[in-house]
Amino acid sequence: MLQPQRRDRDRLLPADPATRSVARSLYESVSAAPIVSPHGHVPVEWLVDDRPFADPASLLITHDHYVTRLLHASGVGLDALGVGGSPADPREVWRLFAERWPLFAGTASGYWLSESLENVLGLRTPLTAATADDAYDHIAAKLVDPSMRPRALFESFGIEVLATTDDPLDDLAGHAALAAEGAVGRVVPTFRPDRYLDPDAAGFAANVQRLLETTGQPSTFAGYLAALQARRRYFIEHGAVSADHGVEVPDTLDLDAVEGQALFARVMAGDADAADRHAFRACMLLQMARMSVDDGLVMTIHAGVVRNHNAETLGRFGPDTGHDIPRRTDFVGGLRPLLERFGLERDLHLVLFAVDETVYSREVAPLAGFYPSVYIGAPWWFLDAPDAMARFRSAVTETAGFSRGSGFIDDTRAFLSIPARHDTARRADAAFLARLVVEGRVSEESAATIIDDIVGPQPKRVFKL
Repeated sequence: MLQPQRRDRDRLLPADPATRSVARSLYESVSAAPIVSPHGHVPVEWLVDDRPFADPASLLITHDHYVTRLLHASGVGLDALGVGGSPADPREVWRLFAERWPLFAGTASGYWLSESLENVLGLRTPLTAATADDAYDHIAAKLVDPSMRPRALFESFGIEVLATTDDPLDDLAGHAALAAEGAVGRVVPTFRPDRYLDPDAAGFAANVQRLLETTGQPSTFAGYLAALQARRRYFIEHGAVSADHGVEVPDTLDLDAVEGQALFARVMAGDADAADRHAFRACMLLQMARMSVDDGLVMTIHAGVVRNHNAETLGRFGPDTGHDIPRRTDFVGGLRPLLERFGLERDLHLVLFAVDETVYSREVAPLAGFYPSVYIGAPWWFLDAPDAMARFRSAVTETAGFSRGSGFIDDTRAFLSIPARHDTARRADAAFLARLVVEGRVSEESAATIIDDIVGPQPKRVFKL
């Protein structure tokens, strides 16, 4: 029989009683505020189809690379977890996970999972090998309840806005259907063109050719740019507010039309060397900023991750299977050509996300503290954890204040973790602001105004919602 346990209501708040009291008051003022999620990866089909989630393992483990990567590091094969379509019994996957639950102590993923297990799924017992089957059965029984379907969860989570991430050639029929039906709150697509901008992406030339054919444009650099602009317009017509760019290196390059055409011809013909391919990526990142100035889409840059670090794992299991690794990032040098042209454009909203913590105080905050177009993206991926959030606030606030941030961005594929992630950010911000109050650096009234702004108005302003 599962034995209940309760999580501390003051979790993540400061240990000092006086500071904790202020933090608790600040947190409680925003704890029930609607969730604004302007960037994430929940498939729109989940909400369109509104089907029950299949089983506990596929919901919480198999497709969550935060979870599978740590299990893999402890010696569990990804095939045993069902990763990449490998055949695996969901109950056996769950047992492997439950046996190794102590591995997640102190990790962000362990915290999200604990929050989801207790607050969403009603599981209030430590996971162990002995409790694995009872926990699995408890969750499986919950998943057939209508209240656990995606649309019902969307409403119970208090989501006001949810952004998906979509291929430029997606017909966005799912978004259109949701909008027409009005069954859930606001769900908007996000334009994600990486595979059409990066010559090293699998099938790049074929992807670009499909783009040109779909939009009726010639196979020239001018036609290519016009095709991308046409698809951006299509996304805007279907509610999109932003374009997202995942790059390893945030370099930009300003080329004229003749230089652009010559480079485009080489990459399409497969004759481009490594320097050419790098130059093309840099050129296109600048062109995406130009288009954002023209059409108003917010431009987000998620930089500094080496994708698919292990060739054998990529070959066996495919991308997004837990072996993406952060690297050092240079925003100041890399983005200078872009900012020389567009940095003073007040209608451009450029949101910079980093996984290299050293750039927060050295580069991102100073850039956002000068350029009206630049905003500081919330802690992302490896840094969306309580202590990393505290370090982030300390690193950026003294230079850029609170107003130059994006508000919290959950950036998640794990639907059940959305409320936990936003709750964590609210607690972390309450803790940080409480310290400023107790130290006499900010009044309690100002702190209350700031945390309210961070939760709702700020992300709406930055993402033009």
